[in-house]
Amino acid sequence: MNRALPDVQLRVPTDEDAFAWHRVFDDPEVMEFHGGAAAELSVYEELTARQRRHDAERGFCLWTMTDPDGDVIGFTGAQPWPHAWGPAGEIEIGWRLGRAHWGRGYATAAARATLERVRAAGVRSVVAMVDSRNERSVAVTRRLGMQPAETFTVPGDPRTGLCFRLAL
Repeated sequence: MNRALPDVQLRVPTDEDAFAWHRVFDDPEVMEFHGGAAAELSVYEELTARQRRHDAERGFCLWTMTDPDGDVIGFTGAQPWPHAWGPAGEIEIGWRLGRAHWGRGYATAAARATLERVRAAGVRSVVAMVDSRNERSVAVTRRLGMQPAETFTVPGDPRTGLCFRLAL
């Protein structure tokens, strides 16, 4: 069944979005595949500031995702893979969505908008690193047409990361 995707807006994160991200991600289910608990507010303050720099320097970042009412529901976007392991040096797309908005197509709609934006910025290919247990995110990669490429073991952790690729 193909259903229409919801309207989702993306914007460069503001200082205030650090508070919104902290609030939206303060949910163990949302953070299950990201360490289990929301980070401290200061982490989101640094992250939103870094994303503003990424957007200014590269033309893309992790953008704040809002619903049709303008409420912050998560983030999506792209940034260089930040670790020495995995797809080092490549551009990773990703998304994180508040629990109340799961199952409505927001992540897919926002990820498609991300692909359009990074393509316009001159990026020729992207990866998505997904915890192998995260069936919802694996499904988003498939809806985007991404192909499984590699499997990585997270250093110092028993988790397995699946690397999906897409040529733009």
